[in-house]
Amino acid sequence: MTSSLEELLPGTRRALLHRIAVAQTEGRAPSLVAAVQRDGHLVWTGSRSSVDGHAPDADTQYRIGSITKTFTAVLVMRLRDEGLLDLNEPLEKHLPGTGVGEVTIAQLLGHSAGLSAESPAPWWERTPGSVRPELADVLGEQTRLHPPGRRHHYSNPGYTLLGALVGTVRGVSWEEVLRREVLEPLALKRTSVQPRMPHAGGWAVHPWADVMLPEPSEDLGLMAPAGQLWSTAADLCRFAAFLAEGDDRVLSAASVREMRTPSVPPEIEDWENLYGLGLQIVRRGGRTLIGHGGSLPGFLAGLWVSVEDGVGAVALANVTSGPPTGVVAGDLVGIVAEAEPRIPEPWRPLPEVGQALLELTGPWYWGTYAYGLRLVADGGLELEPLQGGGRKSRFVAAPGQTETWAGLDGYYAGETLRVVRREDGSVSHLDLGSFAFTREPYEPGDAVPGGVDKDGWRGLSV
Repeated sequence: MTSSLEELLPGTRRALLHRIAVAQTEGRAPSLVAAVQRDGHLVWTGSRSSVDGHAPDADTQYRIGSITKTFTAVLVMRLRDEGLLDLNEPLEKHLPGTGVGEVTIAQLLGHSAGLSAESPAPWWERTPGSVRPELADVLGEQTRLHPPGRRHHYSNPGYTLLGALVGTVRGVSWEEVLRREVLEPLALKRTSVQPRMPHAGGWAVHPWADVMLPEPSEDLGLMAPAGQLWSTAADLCRFAAFLAEGDDRVLSAASVREMRTPSVPPEIEDWENLYGLGLQIVRRGGRTLIGHGGSLPGFLAGLWVSVEDGVGAVALANVTSGPPTGVVAGDLVGIVAEAEPRIPEPWRPLPEVGQALLELTGPWYWGTYAYGLRLVADGGLELEPLQGGGRKSRFVAAPGQTETWAGLDGYYAGETLRVVRREDGSVSHLDLGSFAFTREPYEPGDAVPGGVDKDGWRGLSV
């Protein structure tokens, strides 16, 4: 990711600085650093500190807590894409003896496995990993609290299992796999398992007095895949750009998009907070944000991306409780997206398009519902209702096919759209999951399931 810090307007930069200044002051954080990326470019960084002349910069390391989980999820998705595992397989197939039974890899990624939220006492975030040398010590005696797949229940031990899975399948440590397969390809040179100078120290601030206490910084051992990493605002902006667009050296755009898809419904009172596969998904200010929050004693972290706006932001603080870094990062995204809306790419015509494909476009009717089918820039098809709400989906041609298309999203995700031709080669209708789309509504002689009344259309007789 390249840097172009001059790109934002002065008013936007001041609004960003004002937001983090308020957060650091009201949150009573020893320091806070933030950064914004737009379309893969680092466009702004800022910081505030309680010590004059010692403000951190975008290359100062902070502990990022559960943002680590997103890195672990990327490693698991890589194993899936290589065919080394299936997300719907039980974890026990690859990691026997854990005692979690039929829990699947996908359920662990999406926190729907029903596992407990934390490991048994003592508090794992403030004690060394050496007190939990085995997976059994992380899971405890009561490994499952809820039936698998039924509800979202956040689980730190679940990501310990995923880290162990990565290490087992690769045959080397989770740390080594992470360095080799994600950190190095994405040039995240300041992201590491152990802190590297310059880095912030973690602090607790007294809730009723402006005094501080240093927090311990423990090596979490087996719990590392759930929250161990240290990183910088600049590195996390690079990672944010990857989460928006993918990178074939690490994970394809399609697989990253899959991570951003909700895995299970949220709690009934929390419909605007969802979880995909290692990614949180929230609705804030009318836009969808993907990313993750993180905390460990002494540190708070937030990373959010608006894929539609092409804007991502990071906020990091070195305090146990204080500024809501997740909210701050989301606000930074909103400030840039609203003050400087994304300028769309110029319209350009498609490359050469065959007549057989062009004749599929235009109006189609499912019964009396009117739809439009159009070619889109990536060579796919988009079906959408012409009035009111309805079932909108995009389609991509099956490999080696021009007459068979697979649904990418919406109601018809995964469904097959098939072009049905007459004996003379002209298009009769579209078959979409058994629904027949015809050129006219209930036209006699067309492929209308159930046929058409022989007397045809009529008005009201009086």
